[in-house]
Amino acid sequence: MERKIKVKVEDLCKSFGDLKVLEDCNFHIYDGEFVCVVGPTGCGKTTFLNMLSNLLEPTSGRVLIDGEKASPQKHNLSFIFQEPSAFPWLTVEKNIAYGLRAKNKDEGYIKEQTDRIIDLMGLEKYRKAYPGELSTSAEQKIVIGRAFAMDPDLLLMDEPYGQMDVKTRFYLQDEVIRIWKEYQKTVVFITHNIEEAVYLAERVLILTNKPARVKEDVPIHLPHPRDINDPEFVRIRNYITEQIKWW
Repeated sequence: MERKIKVKVEDLCKSFGDLKVLEDCNFHIYDGEFVCVVGPTGCGKTTFLNMLSNLLEPTSGRVLIDGEKASPQKHNLSFIFQEPSAFPWLTVEKNIAYGLRAKNKDEGYIKEQTDRIIDLMGLEKYRKAYPGELSTSAEQKIVIGRAFAMDPDLLLMDEPYGQMDVKTRFYLQDEVIRIWKEYQKTVVFITHNIEEAVYLAERVLILTNKPARVKEDVPIHLPHPRDINDPEFVRIRNYITEQIKWW
């Protein structure tokens, strides 16, 4: 069955004064797809992500979600950033329910979604705990769970594991893949870590230096969970590394 296109980007450009950050970006993302975006340091990956949500207006071009101009007012968009952003004054369950309550969802639905996330993320014994009482990985699990609980049209993740040690990163990578498969949401994940991109993504978009455009779209057909020592995994990782290294 042909996959439905969820996000379509057409001739997207963004300039700040004389500085061109994005130029002529064209690509699409399928409904329920997990896409990672990589590129040289400082190439504009975060600007790229903000453009997808229309938090930043394009200089020219457009971003469509389900055929309509992307809009935080119209579309249900969720963000996960590098720094843990759980509310320290709320318990785990209240953190996860926060966005649903802000959108005035029915209390029965809120409880159902919150309980489902808590179960999926293995947070039951921490339900009444506060983020400050938990490990960094557990706190980031709250943030991931809160984002998926919103049943987003598009989930945007900006290097959410960038400050974490290798063991914690691998643990959370497996967690986000597990919950993504359960909810089947469309995810765009920005990372500077190529191994992370190959571990997570169904496709990797490689950006050029500024002004950034999509240099290549690399499909990854390996099943999850992935083995970083698998020869095909290593081949793809090395290939993407070379594409970023040499222009």
